[in-house]
Amino acid sequence: MTTATAVVLPAQLRHEAAAVSARLADALREPPPSDTDGDLSPSSPRWRGQSLSKGAAGVAVLHGLRARAGLGGTETVHAWLQAATREPLSAGGGAGLWYGATAVAFGMLEAAPGRYERELQQLDLAVARLVRARLQVAHTRIDAGAQPPLSEFDLVRGMAGLGAYLLRRKVNGSLLRQVLEYMVRLTEPVPARDDAEGSVPGWWTGDVPSGWDRVAVEGGHADLGMAHGIAGPLALVALAARAGITVDGHAEAIEKITAWLEAWRQDSPAGPWWPERVTSVDVRAGRSAQEGARRPSWCYGTPGIARALQLATIATDDHCRQERAEDALARCLAAPVQLARLSDPAVCHGWAGVFATARHAAADARSGALADHLPHLLTALLESAEGGRLADDQIGLIEGRAGIAAVLHSAATGTGGWETCLLIN
Repeated sequence: MTTATAVVLPAQLRHEAAAVSARLADALREPPPSDTDGDLSPSSPRWRGQSLSKGAAGVAVLHGLRARAGLGGTETVHAWLQAATREPLSAGGGAGLWYGATAVAFGMLEAAPGRYERELQQLDLAVARLVRARLQVAHTRIDAGAQPPLSEFDLVRGMAGLGAYLLRRKVNGSLLRQVLEYMVRLTEPVPARDDAEGSVPGWWTGDVPSGWDRVAVEGGHADLGMAHGIAGPLALVALAARAGITVDGHAEAIEKITAWLEAWRQDSPAGPWWPERVTSVDVRAGRSAQEGARRPSWCYGTPGIARALQLATIATDDHCRQERAEDALARCLAAPVQLARLSDPAVCHGWAGVFATARHAAADARSGALADHLPHLLTALLESAEGGRLADDQIGLIEGRAGIAAVLHSAATGTGGWETCLLIN
């Protein structure tokens, strides 16, 4: 397979991407003031520094990418890492890849490789303690036949995200294998809440999604997305397999998740799509109650799910299913009715995430169909980025300007690697 660096974009677009990335980065040269009037509440802005998604840890990644390319100084990187570590780092219930000790460790790793090794070693100890504690709780839950909360296994706070850090860090293979062994167990069925329904997939949860009526998910549901759903664990086990790291039951786990996601693929004139969630009502009906595709984002839409399936089928050397996943993504990217639902430039929900996902998928694809879509996707991202649709405090890597600038920098320079925090490479 090729790498993302092998997908060459038109020179003029690369030049424009570099220019917009530079403007966004220049506007993020200095961390914001730290004065929060003594507010210690969980919602206080003081805690955002240690957020990869919304705060300084993510901005440090951007400046590190630029510094390594000779486009910025290490003093800027250091200033943002200082801002990220201004407050005590979280390694508790709300911590994960995108927030807390692991987020700051990932930021240091990507922003300044080799420079903060002593600090990283200390953070690695905190991450290891967090992972082991989470694994113990998860295995106890599985042994009891209970259903998991999404935060147990998802990318944002759960084991998929913690595993992504361990995969990228490459210093604790034993702990990573323990995470992968957990992922294998996650694919084992668990009892349904209604005894008449028998069992449900191991990632079936009783969590009530934000904005949903509890009655609508009374029997639980399965989340399909990359950020909070089962596509994230699938991408992790697939990327680990590509790196030569496997455990007993690895291939079977990939197959179970892949087959389940393929079973819930929906076809339409505008291209294949996946529901954001599958409920017990959907299972009984044999089809999704969701009326058509929603926003084609990295986090919940066709791009993220199709990329996870592509990675899985590459790991299992299944060319037919790989081409099917790539076709789903290509048809999504060719459908104006789907792309019109994107309304912001950011990574999580917007154009930057779609472009980054498509770029890495195109580099691995068996044909040039995905690569053909990259110029118009990059053009759309540039137009959206220049449109100024983000609030002033949206500065982070996943939900803000740093992520947009990082995606544009990677497009301009043909580089990558930091996107492991999205599990797309």
